[in-house]
Amino acid sequence: MKLLSFAAGGKEWFGAARDDGVITLNDRIGQPNLRAALAASAMDRMRRVAQDAAAPDRKLSEITFLPVIPRPEKILCAGINYRSHASEMGRDLPKQPSMFIRFADTLVGHGGELIRPKVSDNFDFEGELALVIGKGGRHIAIDRALEHVAGYTCFVDGSVRDYQKFSVTSGKNFPGTGPLGPWLVTTDEIPDPSRLTLVTRLNGKEVQRSPTDLLIYSISQIIAFCSDFTALAPGDVISTGTPEGVGHSRKPPLWMKSGDTLEVEISGIGVLCAHVADERS
Repeated sequence: MKLLSFAAGGKEWFGAARDDGVITLNDRIGQPNLRAALAASAMDRMRRVAQDAAAPDRKLSEITFLPVIPRPEKILCAGINYRSHASEMGRDLPKQPSMFIRFADTLVGHGGELIRPKVSDNFDFEGELALVIGKGGRHIAIDRALEHVAGYTCFVDGSVRDYQKFSVTSGKNFPGTGPLGPWLVTTDEIPDPSRLTLVTRLNGKEVQRSPTDLLIYSISQIIAFCSDFTALAPGDVISTGTPEGVGHSRKPPLWMKSGDTLEVEISGIGVLCAHVADERS
């Protein structure tokens, strides 16, 4: 099942994608948004409603995609989690998952604008596999960690490199720099997230490609580690890191600019697309 958040008719909704349409679930499930539905343990109910619906009630072409979880409680991101990326960045392998935090206002929906800040032109792309927590918990055991996942999605960790050089928090938290989507593919369709392939394209040219089994720290290890220092909640987003090929490591560097189109495609999930635009104010 593919679950998404979207805007239509001046309101925010969530639903299940089917073919070229979406089955709106708010009223059918009795929840205001996807985060609340996950917190209410409504996954089975959403699946039944989506399966029983005669047809989609909206076309995908008529909606505005929102980030899969528009306002998650937490966005936790793994840095330097592919050996190839550690090598190209000249970094040592982390002794444990190296996590940083993003703010909710950094998120962008599929097809939206990826905002290049006016204070820097060192705007880099990082295509990543992300997961959404379905069942919260603290001190989660590694061998039970995947039971806490609702599903998987695509993410762009847009990085302002000259700011990141001095402060990871600042370089990763400019508004509108984190596209997330297009939808959440539930775990019944992706039982093993280590068997996926991630591809990033800038203006149609492939710039990153990697199987997800090359993560230094697995998804289970990341979830367990994060749950040791914070209580994970339904709707929390955890991104797993980017492989080699980022613009910063190229000679000359390849920075994103206004007018560019960035795509992240992950097998079994789909394609997340964002259009780079300069900050307007």
